[in-house]
Amino acid sequence: MDLTARTPAELSDRLTALRAEHQRLKGRGLRLDLTRGKPAAEQLALSSALLGLPGLDDHTAADGTDCRNYGGLRGLPELRATFAALLQVPAEQLVALGNSSLELMYECLVDAVLFGVVGGDAPWPREGRTAVLCPVPGYDRHFAICEKLGIDMIPVPMTHTGPDMDEVERLVADERVKGIWCVPKYSNPTAATYSAETVRRLAAMETAAPDFRIFWDNAYAVHQVAGVDEPLADILGLSVEHGHPDRVFVFGSTSKITAAGSGVAFFGSSPANVAWLLGHLAKRTIGPDKVNQLRHARLLPDAPAVHAHMARHAAVLQPKFELVDALLEKRLGGTGAASWTRPRGGYFVSLDVLDGCAARVVELAADAGVALTPAGATFPYGKDPRDRNIRLAPSYPDPDELRDAVEALTLCVELASVEHLLAAAGTPA
Repeated sequence: MDLTARTPAELSDRLTALRAEHQRLKGRGLRLDLTRGKPAAEQLALSSALLGLPGLDDHTAADGTDCRNYGGLRGLPELRATFAALLQVPAEQLVALGNSSLELMYECLVDAVLFGVVGGDAPWPREGRTAVLCPVPGYDRHFAICEKLGIDMIPVPMTHTGPDMDEVERLVADERVKGIWCVPKYSNPTAATYSAETVRRLAAMETAAPDFRIFWDNAYAVHQVAGVDEPLADILGLSVEHGHPDRVFVFGSTSKITAAGSGVAFFGSSPANVAWLLGHLAKRTIGPDKVNQLRHARLLPDAPAVHAHMARHAAVLQPKFELVDALLEKRLGGTGAASWTRPRGGYFVSLDVLDGCAARVVELAADAGVALTPAGATFPYGKDPRDRNIRLAPSYPDPDELRDAVEALTLCVELASVEHLLAAAGTPA
């Protein structure tokens, strides 16, 4: 029954029952975690062969490079060739580097602040004088980089086809706006994939800042979970077509493909932007870990091998996403207390509760031993103006732990909702 249709007396009775249930839940001593999208041990085991690669006598890349030695700042050509099509970047414009695409995003923003970017005539100013657009709900680590560097963040609502482009096009008329964060495929946390029209408008739009950049974090490029893979338009090609060849920085990695934290990160862009980044990187490194790149090239020699590998990941993840959806529907469906996404890829479920209830849900869950991502984490500065969004990460727990965690969550959502509705009605809880 829809909670919002219940009388205060009915809600008061329900509150008594829910609080008793919550007390019993606390007595179970749970220690469960739905906070971060880490691969489960079963997923990591899919890449265990990496630990034996490339082998004692296999240290030579396809072009004859001895991977044990210095050099090769662009990364191994064969690995770049494998991931070029997957990330929609020409191989000669793709760079393979260390283990973290987040590090590359940080590097690019720092270099923009210190030195400026191609097409600009000065470093990006800070402290209220530069802003970046942030589709919300979005990725908290993107926001943390901007906050660290003193770059203002302007929230833009996410839709099921990507950021609200009418709002984006309005905001980029301000020369203070220098960029936009994008997770274009199976977005974190909503799992939306940008439509072809959204990608075209991002590539084509006129911006007041001539050095505007799209930070295209294609973290889930091959991470479909269910059904047919969702296509993503080629933003690099479209940007060239519309006269903005240097607009896009593309990022990707193998972090949720092979061994998390021990993978390979990629940067792709125009030739001028690639030269810009390599010019800065050359001052702090002689080259990436080519031995690690070689072992990845041996494990994943071409794009079909990557897709086959990701199908094995999907076989692990899909039942978990289905379990989360079934449990949310069982308790919260039809109550009016929550809505949630049903991802076809990526790593997260985005849960929206009643306005003003997310922080309370997180608090109640913590009291019961279930850790959730902090309310507001999916918004700049950790401030969700409606206090309603919670990001759920189902990948890491085993199925039994996941069931316990989500069942506890649904109780907390209902309890927080009833408390909120009674308070709104002026009835003491």
